[in-house]
Amino acid sequence: MGLIAAALEDRGIATVCVQPVRHVAERVRPPRGVVVPFPLGYPLGRPNDPALQHAVLESMLRTLDASAAQAPVLVEFDA
Repeated sequence: MGLIAAALEDRGIATVCVQPVRHVAERVRPPRGVVVPFPLGYPLGRPNDPALQHAVLESMLRTLDASAAQAPVLVEFDA
């Protein structure tokens, strides 16, 4: 995912990756990432929990907005 994000960023498209495993995110270094505490396969949290899923999306948008000039950025999702 980080490699795709980097290719998109090279073309002027800002990205934010959802990262379930922090040490992988640190190694791949996506331009912007949000580390989530959910199991693999559930990047936005529990199924049928729209409030939590919206919170993850809002965290991603805040990361995108706050880090427009600086990359790479890796933040922890705070539920």
